Amino acid sequence: MGFAERRGNYWRARYKIAPGRHNTVLDAGGKAMRFATKREAKRAADAAEIEFRRGDWRDPSLGQETFGEYASRWYENQDLAASTMQNYRRHIEEHLLPAFEEKALAGILRTDVDAWEKQEKAAYAVSSVKTWRSTLHLILADAVDEGLIVSNPAVKRRGRGKRAGRSRGRGPEKVVTDALGVVLIAERMALLSGRDDEFVAVVLKGFTAKRWGELVGLETEFVRPGAIRIEWQLYELDSGELVRCPPKDDSYRTVDTPDFLTALVVNHIARTKPTPCPCHGRVYVFRGLGAARTSKHNGVKLIDVARHAGVSTGTVSNVLNHPDRVTSSTRMRVEEAVEALGFVRGGTVSEHAPHWRRNGFATWLFAPAVSGWYPKKAPQEARPVPLLGEPWPGVPVRGRNASGRADACWVPVAKGLTPHGLRHTHRTIMEELGTEKVLMDERMGHIDGSVSARYAHVTPAMRRRLMLGLTELWEAALDARLAMCPRSPVRVLDELLQARLLTRG
Repeated sequence: MGFAERRGNYWRARYKIAPGRHNTVLDAGGKAMRFATKREAKRAADAAEIEFRRGDWRDPSLGQETFGEYASRWYENQDLAASTMQNYRRHIEEHLLPAFEEKALAGILRTDVDAWEKQEKAAYAVSSVKTWRSTLHLILADAVDEGLIVSNPAVKRRGRGKRAGRSRGRGPEKVVTDALGVVLIAERMALLSGRDDEFVAVVLKGFTAKRWGELVGLETEFVRPGAIRIEWQLYELDSGELVRCPPKDDSYRTVDTPDFLTALVVNHIARTKPTPCPCHGRVYVFRGLGAARTSKHNGVKLIDVARHAGVSTGTVSNVLNHPDRVTSSTRMRVEEAVEALGFVRGGTVSEHAPHWRRNGFATWLFAPAVSGWYPKKAPQEARPVPLLGEPWPGVPVRGRNASGRADACWVPVAKGLTPHGLRHTHRTIMEELGTEKVLMDERMGHIDGSVSARYAHVTPAMRRRLMLGLTELWEAALDARLAMCPRSPVRVLDELLQARLLTRG
């Protein structure tokens, strides 16, 4: 705040405008005001500083640039990853400018920031508001460094003005699953998509803790014997563009893979024979699912197969789901139509999209597989995934009156689990296996800046123990799945189950 400065037989009122810079309270004529007492001078200095910080005191050279003007200039000077620039832009345009755009930098007070934060928390998740306040803090901190304002009003004072402690802002506990849960979710996703890609991808994510962008951006050249090298990721911008960029926080790393996982991925590549994508010219392990596995797709439909084969759609459905109910001649005619038209089970396009889209993968494949429910999407409410109960664990029913034709539905595997939750799952699995922290951090792509971490190193023995532990968990998960049913409609899992049966003798 302001202070009183003695000058002979009177006092001057002084207040801070920048580090090392102070102004004197002036009268109408532009001369320094003289006060008879220290108290009067101090009071005038405090009032002048408040006016200055509110922007009422007009100094054309300091503090009067509006937040909107400064934020635009600040953003243009950043040179960061495309994903970070996109996030900053969204934070500024959607949440900071509506509240602070016309305010002078010097006029933004801590109470203004606190009031804005309280209003945002009433409409958005606490974790999101915390992120937006961090962006505001970063912008204003740079304004302080430039000498435009004296202090940062977005600095968070711990425990001040709260009814409770830190626990008040806690989000819900992250949902995790286990190795069997990973297998069951992967199987359901393959049934929803009508192909093996999703099974392989989910198992890979669950047993390596790859981030979403690292999974989508996995190139075939980085799949190696006993390991997967993480060099790039594909980050999806709001515009829909997928940007090939380094992994988050430059977390380049080599992730060891057990023999079963290496074989699963290598066999998938051999089976699908991926080609360079048109957007990046790179060969990726996984392809997208197509423009839309919804009622509005433009690919080959069930009715197209029926017309080509000269049968009803119900007959085609029986061939796909209950072949024993159809005569051999009819079944052959339908199978020839399927082959000729390039029909993909699930009613999509014969040519897959180059890459998954985050929303499509998480909302229409992962979430239904985890919970057993499709999400709400106008005009339809949330609803159970309609299934034909045979073969187990059920085949999704599509098309007109799908719910009416269904005779089963799925129970949740791990309700609330997200694709990112598989990273938490893998970390939890490693904890259960007693994996050393230095190896866990390496696989997760995390950096431990502690002193003790400087003296810890990963050894071959650590790696072998972890690979052995993950293999045992995988085999136990297959055994548990075998106990439920010895076969699966998903080809790759069915082969694994039959191989496991032979191994067990």
